[in-house]
Parts: sequence; structure tokens; C-alpha cells
Amino acid sequence: MSLAKKLLVEFTLEAAVTRRYLASVPFDKADFQPHEKSEKLGRLAIHVAEIIAWWKESILHEELDFIDFEPKNIQSTAELLTYFDALVEATKTVLRQVTNKDFKGNWTMRHGEEILFTLPKEQVVRIFCMNHLVHHRAQLGVYLRLLDIPVPAAYGPSADDYDIILARPFGSI
Repeated sequence: MSLAKKLLVEFTLEAAVTRRYLASVPFDKADFQPHEKSEKLGRLAIHVAEIIAWWKESILHEELDFIDFEPKNIQSTAELLTYFDALVEATKTVLRQVTNKDFKGNWTMRHGEEILFTLPKEQVVRIFCMNHLVHHRAQLGVYLRLLDIPVPAAYGPSADDYDIILARPFGSI
């Protein structure tokens, strides 16, 4: 199985989990931040969604320059999910079309003349795209917990799911 096919399986699973988290974001609380150094909830949610676009960028191109980057202006959960779903489909399309050869070579992230990092493309999709996504999704889960919003399951039941399981009569699981 090619690297792209393996990544497509992982990506699809992680995208489904991520979508559940994004669907839980209340945009009426978009300005919530647990600490003055923390990102606001709305911006964090948009960042989680936009990380999906980096897959396509890192596979098809040799660099990404954030000098003129403007985050998407999203004002509702519905807009966020529409944006996320489009990015997921674009990434799946790329992963279905590329070969192992497309993961060869280096990829650079820069901010104008400042090079933030250069890594082999295969590492970029693992570290910069996948791990970065999981990191910020977990951060989003903390925000949801602090707002007393049920946290979706990721790799097994969340504490909220566990409470539901325990409330069921024995044998009905």
C-alpha cells in the first residue's frame, strides 16, 4: 500500500473525530479564552479546521509563506463545518491521486524571508499536519470542558460518553 493510501486511512479517521469536535463549538462563546495568553475559542476552532488545508499545500508545493495569511472569517458552527468539509474533500482528492514520489523532497514553511522550518515532505504531513491537528484538537477539547460542553470521543469514550455508558442498565451496551 502506498504512503498516500495509508495516510488517507488515518486522515479520514482523524477528520471524522475533528468534525465532531468542531460541531460542538458554540460561536456565541467565540471570544472565550481560558487564559490571557490563550487563543480565543473561535480562532482556535478555525485554526483546527484550516490545518486540513496544509495537507494539500505540503504535498503539492515546496513551501508555504504565511506573510500575507489572513484567517478565514467564520461566524457560526455551520460556516465552520462547511469550510472544514470542503478542505477535507480537497485533501482526500489529493491523497487519492499522489504517489510515493510526491512525498520526496523538502518542504519549507516561511514568513517572508524568515524560514520557520524545512523538513522532508513525508515528515511534514506527519508532524506539521497530523500531529499539529491532534494537538490543537485536544486543546479545543479542554476549552469545551471548561465551558461545560460535552467533549466528543476521540480514541475511545470521553468522560461524557462514559457517564452515558454507566447510566445504561447492565447488559444493554
